Amino acid sequence: METSPSRTALVTSLMRALHSRSDPSPLLDDPWGDRLVSQSERDAMRQRILARMDSDARARALRTPDSILEQFLLTNAAYPGVVIRSRYAEDALREATVRGVRQYVLIGAGFDSFALRRPAFSDIVEIFEIDHPATQTMKIQRIRECGITLPSSVHFIAADLAREDLATVLARSSFRKDEPTFFSWLGVTVYLTREANLATLRAVAACGAPGSELVFTYVDQIEFGPGGGRLLHNLNAQAVATLGEPYVSGFDPGEIANDLSRAGLALIEDLDGREMSERFARAGTNMLQPPASLHIALARAGAGP
Repeated sequence: METSPSRTALVTSLMRALHSRSDPSPLLDDPWGDRLVSQSERDAMRQRILARMDSDARARALRTPDSILEQFLLTNAAYPGVVIRSRYAEDALREATVRGVRQYVLIGAGFDSFALRRPAFSDIVEIFEIDHPATQTMKIQRIRECGITLPSSVHFIAADLAREDLATVLARSSFRKDEPTFFSWLGVTVYLTREANLATLRAVAACGAPGSELVFTYVDQIEFGPGGGRLLHNLNAQAVATLGEPYVSGFDPGEIANDLSRAGLALIEDLDGREMSERFARAGTNMLQPPASLHIALARAGAGP
């Protein structure tokens, strides 16, 4: 049973903060990663990075020790997708609130800082963060250590979704099943089996009233097949596997609409890495270019065939 906070959740939090302060035209204003991730956790990350280097690379890195973690984050294959997926989800959420959506459920919330940043449009939104107890406990502790008191509209629900279904988890809160809801499920599907992913899609359709929406990320299933391997064998995949969070499965982009339909959802949009980069291109920077095999999709409940 998992007893430690997700290390990938800690890393992605730092990625968002680094983007906010280093990109010439940032997609996000998210300084919270530098506060939510403790110094001891950052020191431990730095030591793990050094441990994977050969002796020459380690000696070079130690000449500028303060930049070791930052360079790791900037050159990580996941960095562009982490930034873009957050911006995409929040743009879609903003549009959903215009249509009257008043509930936001983050499945596998990790160290997402939306509840701390609270853009103006979110003042009317009830926020429900669902995550594994080990990760969520650390996050709540760090929020308290930062001296932050969150409003009553923010709800933390600790749950292991490998053992408990989404409907049961939400039933423990003030979540209203009869109200349209916006769900985000970012950076999670790649770590789950296909069966677990399909079960979550069905659960979102069952929990969300008609008009509810889901934004989620996935990796092209071809990367996991005999002819794939570009993702499975790159340094990023190897790194997260050593953290105990290996990549497991993806979806076929040619079948994603059918997968969603069978789950009770209708595909609204599906962008691959190139399309994500084009959508959020900014003059003067070429940093945000996710792998082509990474996808972000928007689906809607109650709108399928």
